[in-house]
Amino acid sequence: MTAITTTAASAAPAVPDQMSSTIGPRFARGLWRIAAADASSGNAVELMRDGTRIFDAMIDVIAGARESVMLESYLVVSDSVGERFSAALIAAAARGVKVRMIADWAGSRGTARAYWRLLREGGVDVRIFNKPGFRRWLGLLPRDHRKVLVADEQVCVTGGIGLSEVWSGFAMRKKKKAPWRDTAVLIRGPAAQDMARAFETMWKRANFEERRAARRHAVRRARNTNTLPGQSLGAVVGIIEGEPWRLRVARALQIQSVSAEKAIWIASAYFYPSSAEIEALCGAALDGVDVRVLVPSKYDHPWVRMLTRSVYKQLLRNGVRIWEWNGIMMHAKTSVIDGRWVRVGSTDFNPLGIAINYELDAVIESQELGKAAEAMFLRDLEESTEIKHA
Repeated sequence: MTAITTTAASAAPAVPDQMSSTIGPRFARGLWRIAAADASSGNAVELMRDGTRIFDAMIDVIAGARESVMLESYLVVSDSVGERFSAALIAAAARGVKVRMIADWAGSRGTARAYWRLLREGGVDVRIFNKPGFRRWLGLLPRDHRKVLVADEQVCVTGGIGLSEVWSGFAMRKKKKAPWRDTAVLIRGPAAQDMARAFETMWKRANFEERRAARRHAVRRARNTNTLPGQSLGAVVGIIEGEPWRLRVARALQIQSVSAEKAIWIASAYFYPSSAEIEALCGAALDGVDVRVLVPSKYDHPWVRMLTRSVYKQLLRNGVRIWEWNGIMMHAKTSVIDGRWVRVGSTDFNPLGIAINYELDAVIESQELGKAAEAMFLRDLEESTEIKHA
């Protein structure tokens, strides 16, 4: 599998290279202070587009594991894709790998019980997050909306993709098959250790092992806040864990809006931003930043379209440009800022994603990946329709 490295003439110019010596530590320190995100340098990163490529990469990661596999997914379906992953996980367990899996109850509630039984019988330790019960919100909220794969704490994958055939092109619409549009990132390097720590925390939550005191006093000492891109080859990667009411991804958007000099490009499947997020985007646009937002035109939840369109007028009149994807479903959750900072993960800009559910995003400083993300975004715009009037 090769990385997407194409560029486009119409992409926004990157921040000048001479700023790299000062941006690095500010980037890492800023991510820590506003989002409690650990950052690491020396990572190899690869942007991946759509289900077939992403699924192949994830299966390869599982097949290459020698010590541990951690898989966390909001949506797991017992269809051909789900069966492919169960076979890979069971095969890993059979060769002595410690395999653990977290699935969200709501996202995977339609999955056959036999599917989970087969995994457990095959040596996979499975936990289902937040089944309904007599506790706060009756167990219906929050949800584990994260998508995480880590192998041997050396390689990891995150993005917006679920384990279902709809990402492979088996969604039937008018007798045509087409995959959902989505994005993920493959990371090799120390960021995998940060993602593994994030998995370990959710593993405890899924079994009600996390102490209440730990939830109340979540602040801990910073790690790697002086990380510099020049200290080692590769990308600087920060792992942001979205937790209920902590608003970490929203604050990260704020600092990115402050830092942006040229462009803020966002793809969001379920886009219903808060007033603060709208102000950040509009303020950047009015200050001369090229702000673009890509959303679906067709939704798996049709009522979301009404909510999303309700914010068009304010964004458009303040200079934010909006496109709607022409395909079946645009499910990506990505941002690219000034061709330098790239966010890929599970968080959509809406109250559930920002404030209520558990989410995970990788925020990456890399001009090479930034160029690839810009090229991918521009390619998506070619398959979309720009909205001129609300």
